[in-house]
Amino acid sequence: MADSFAMNGGDGPNSYKQNSKYQGERFDEAKVLLRNSIREKLTIHKNSNATTVTPVFKIADLGCSVGPNTFACVRTLIEAVELEFKAQGFETQLPEFQVFFNDHVANDFNTLFKAFPIDRTYLAAGVPGSFNGRLFPKASMNLMHSSFAVQWLTRVPQEVTKEVSPAWNKGRITYARSESSKVEEAYAAQFARDMELSSRQVSRTGGDGLLAILMPCRPEPSSLQSHRS
Repeated sequence: MADSFAMNGGDGPNSYKQNSKYQGERFDEAKVLLRNSIREKLTIHKNSNATTVTPVFKIADLGCSVGPNTFACVRTLIEAVELEFKAQGFETQLPEFQVFFNDHVANDFNTLFKAFPIDRTYLAAGVPGSFNGRLFPKASMNLMHSSFAVQWLTRVPQEVTKEVSPAWNKGRITYARSESSKVEEAYAAQFARDMELSSRQVSRTGGDGLLAILMPCRPEPSSLQSHRS
């Protein structure tokens, strides 16, 4: 939700930092897909004199929380971009990297900043605010990434909260175990609205900046049937 609480901060036993192993493992499994996408899709622009390229490559991790997964993600992104620069003949013109770590304003940015890798090869900045709104200037970002964050909706669909609605969900917070297909349709429609990504698209450079998303999904709606009573 756009106005929801951030993940638990700090590094205690109930913190996200100590309870995000699953997300890290899933990202590791998706690394090859991410690297291949960067290799296939990344466009490197030369400046007007045709001898230099953009000196600063800007990356954003949307929904970074407090680490450590965000640091592993950024390292993977930078390594993939550097490899592509070299593959396209710019091995002597590697850019500087500027990385923006984004999460809700309630995120524990202090814990995040304290955990920055000492050997990082990028300049870092924190960007508080919901990624469902504008965070960056127009055409400013080369690569934006989000793992296990954009599956959250900006709001509960209004249709499921009204008792007179055919999609009323009787106080449940998910469409699983619902008695009406209208509930599932309402959640699907809300997801479609949220995933229009207009705010993120407008921030990408020249229309060819990259946006990478990793989130858990169900293969098909019928997989819910076994959970219904």
